Amino acid sequence: MAEIQLRNLAKRYGSLKVVHEINLEIANGEFVVLVGPSGCGKSTTLRMIAGLEEISSGEIFIGGKRANDLAPKDRDIAMVFQNYALYPHMTVEENLSFALRLRRMPAGQIKERISEVSAILGIGEFLKRKPGQLSGGQRQRVAMGRAIVRRPEVFLFDEPLSNLDAKLRSQMRAEIKKLHMLLKTTVVYVTHDQVEAMTLADRIVVMKDGHIQQVGTPLDIYSQPVNAFVAGFIGSPPMNFVESEGRLLGMRPEHLRISSTSLGNAKKYAAKIELIEPLGAETLLHALVNGQKVVARLEGSTSLKSGDAIDLFIDSDKQKYFDKQSGVSL
Repeated sequence: MAEIQLRNLAKRYGSLKVVHEINLEIANGEFVVLVGPSGCGKSTTLRMIAGLEEISSGEIFIGGKRANDLAPKDRDIAMVFQNYALYPHMTVEENLSFALRLRRMPAGQIKERISEVSAILGIGEFLKRKPGQLSGGQRQRVAMGRAIVRRPEVFLFDEPLSNLDAKLRSQMRAEIKKLHMLLKTTVVYVTHDQVEAMTLADRIVVMKDGHIQQVGTPLDIYSQPVNAFVAGFIGSPPMNFVESEGRLLGMRPEHLRISSTSLGNAKKYAAKIELIEPLGAETLLHALVNGQKVVARLEGSTSLKSGDAIDLFIDSDKQKYFDKQSGVSL
């Protein structure tokens, strides 16, 4: 069993506290994504789980065993980094087998594992090549293969896709998701990309300034954010906020439309278009509502143009209200 428990986990660098007594339980086989802006403490938390960062206070349990004083090699984890961390002078096959050879695993067993992993990741034809002869996506597959071949209890991913282009990131997200469904291993995945978080996670942990803001399924985080920070961070484009009667009114771009088709529960807001972004299957409409900027995401194309005065509609049950001072959901 590879459940992970973080109990009052904290990290300080001198007087600077970067992770504040966080508590989190990750079930065996669960895919959990730590997400948040740069400097929120997500990578530091991951590195403490891995044993690469010293814990200032609190406890980590992996598979029921207290891991605070365990060396990284004794935690039965494998980590995939942003920069691949492959040995450039070794072939793909040698990179995959390196950790197994250090353990003095029999050659036949090593060959069997490499064959299995190569088939899963589709890298069999690259085994005799060196990393410099591979594309970014191929190198990332090899990095994942090197982790998988060890058959660890826990996989830790530290922004593994951030160096890839948009199309390849989308492809690799799908591959990582399928890989987890196949292996059913516990995964802790760090990213600043909320699209990755939403598409990959069983549960999302949203962090800010070293604090956990909210933990929940992607749908829970999206539809029931506990505060304005979470609401604004999760969603693409992010939630619009406008001041309304001393509160913050939150409206997601995809919930705004330019015609009322509801049964009388739609709210209407007068708006003036500032900018239109045609994206093919959808259009982003940038407008001003009471002098405040909002974005509406419309299906298909539109004949509207900059400067047009329009009405924007949103169902009243799609609106969210937040306290203006604290940002807490009302």
